[in-house]
Amino acid sequence: METNLKLHSVTRRWLMTVLPVVLLVIVVCEIVVCVFVFRFYRDSVSNHIKNYVRDIDVLSMVDGASFADTASDYAKEFKYRDKVELQIFDSGDNMLVTTNGFVSKLTVDNAVDYFEAKKSGGEATFMGKNENGENILAVTSILPDLGYGTNGAYRVLVSMESVLVNCYATVAVAIAVGVLMIGILFFSGLFFIGSVLHPVREVTAAARRIATGDMKSKLEVKHNDEIGELCDTINYMASELENAEKVKNDFISSVSHELRTPLTAIKGWGETVSMSIGEDDEIVRRGVEIILDESNRLSGLVEELLDFSRLESGKMTFTMSLCDPAYIVGTVVRMYEEIAKQNKLELEFSAPSKCEFVMADPDRIKQVFINTIDNAVKYTSSGGRVAVSVNNEEGCVRITISDTGCGISAKDINHVKEKFYKANSNVRGSGIGLAVADEIVRHHNGLLFIESTEGKGTTVTVVIPTVKVDEALEADEIFPPLKKG
Repeated sequence: METNLKLHSVTRRWLMTVLPVVLLVIVVCEIVVCVFVFRFYRDSVSNHIKNYVRDIDVLSMVDGASFADTASDYAKEFKYRDKVELQIFDSGDNMLVTTNGFVSKLTVDNAVDYFEAKKSGGEATFMGKNENGENILAVTSILPDLGYGTNGAYRVLVSMESVLVNCYATVAVAIAVGVLMIGILFFSGLFFIGSVLHPVREVTAAARRIATGDMKSKLEVKHNDEIGELCDTINYMASELENAEKVKNDFISSVSHELRTPLTAIKGWGETVSMSIGEDDEIVRRGVEIILDESNRLSGLVEELLDFSRLESGKMTFTMSLCDPAYIVGTVVRMYEEIAKQNKLELEFSAPSKCEFVMADPDRIKQVFINTIDNAVKYTSSGGRVAVSVNNEEGCVRITISDTGCGISAKDINHVKEKFYKANSNVRGSGIGLAVADEIVRHHNGLLFIESTEGKGTTVTVVIPTVKVDEALEADEIFPPLKKG
């Protein structure tokens, strides 16, 4: 229900914000169109009126004595009497003649335009209803004084009934167009919002299914637009979460197995030792050795998990000092000499007589080589070979660990440094050793990269930048204590 309300609020928000603005714009445009149409018809009629009487200035060329007769003659010969009514006045506001034959007295009520024109000495227009309730347009002009005396004014009246009918029809069409536009806008807007909300509802439902653990939930991509891109992203997220869930479960299973194996050995040999005390000293000695070995193995696994947790939370600390990487790598190689013998492996180590120094945390960088050499030994079958070499290069030291083991498949090679990822589930390990090693090397501004061919072997290369001894000495205050590793 909450989801539906949220989705429906999009429509409501559109109705409350966008639609009123558009309606206001359309209404304003309608008003402007109506005013324009009205003025257009009025000005058109006014221009016609002026054309009808454009020769009336002849009345200004007669004197006052003959003005009345000339006005009467002009009215009789006025050829537009069927279109408009012409009224002519003398200077005393008396109507001398009218083309409709009904001479009347002017008042302020029935001739507003006349008195305004007299007041301004020019022209005035009035549009409204006459005494009979008919819509009219009246234009009054004061005749110019050409030196013959004040010769009065003329007034032209025209019925606006047919003109207003056309005007109202045009306005009605404009209003109808506006209403049609509003209707199209409303329904197209609802359709568009619906076309957006429907896939959004599907995305929301899919996201909820994913949130409840249904990682196989997928969205059908129907549009090649932002909605389609969102669906692709949701599907990608579901796939990644599904993979992460699988990796997590595999990690838990692997770690559980890794923890159970030494615990089982410790428990079993502990019971054996307890029953053999005083009876078989050789069994007791062997049992204690196995218990200590398995305890160390269990301690190492727990420490690896703790290191990973520290790296993830950013709480792992590094105590930097001047180190000889060849010395550290050689120490780790010696740790695995016995294991290599037991597994019938050939373990080789080569290093320059004088190795360049690096600024590093000896314990952390040693952990990197323990992880990588341990992997090389674990994944190499009996009769194989593991070669470890240290080489000076310009500005760095390159450490290479090569083996002739099972190798890594092409589909796994890009993921082996990811946390919890195990390319081979048949070999012991938590799947976080390389992830921890890679992060430690990164903290030393170095690089760790892996090359492998399935069935032929793997090469792990660690590159760490070197420092000059003099520069390292200057860094003593920053990275104490300064000592050779």
